[in-house]
Parts: sequence; C-alpha cells; structure tokens
Amino acid sequence: MELLFAVLGGLIVGAVAHVVVPWRTSRGSLLGPAVGGIAAAVLWEALTWAGWKYDATWIWVVALVGAAVVALGTEWVLGRRRTAADAAYYERIKAQGA
Repeated sequence: MELLFAVLGGLIVGAVAHVVVPWRTSRGSLLGPAVGGIAAAVLWEALTWAGWKYDATWIWVVALVGAAVVALGTEWVLGRRRTAADAAYYERIKAQGA
C-alpha cells in the first residue's frame, strides 16, 4: 500500500515539475508525471530491498526528493534539446530557401 502512495507522490511531484520548468509547449504534458512516478517506484523498491522500513521518514524523503530531481532534470534536458533542435531545423530550412 505504501508503494501506491509513493508512486502517487511521484506523479504529483512530476506534475509540479512540468509546470515549473520552462519550455512547457515543447514537451508532452504527461512526461513529468510519468517520469516522477516511475522514479518514485524504482527508488521506493530499491530502498525497501536495501532494508529501509516503510514507516521511516527517510525512505519517503529520499523517494520523493529523488523523483523530483529526476523529473526536473528530464524536463529541463528534453526542453532544452527540443528548443535547440527546432532552432537548428529552422536555420537549415531557411538556408535551403524553403
């Protein structure tokens, strides 16, 4: 049951990452929540396999902060890459005279 709450927290954190990071129009709206949820699930399972207890505070902190870092990083990198790729494409098309 705690895994469900951890994934839900990751989804929420990812949704916040989508809103906070610029280049919102160049990414899908579900990218942040999906990455946040997956990261929270993976971190939660890895920490429980490492012997961390479900009711401890640190497992929640590490899982949710880790999911936030992964979601923010993914949103930032993909937004910058898409903007750069669009600018390069525009310059290439402009140089061809289209």
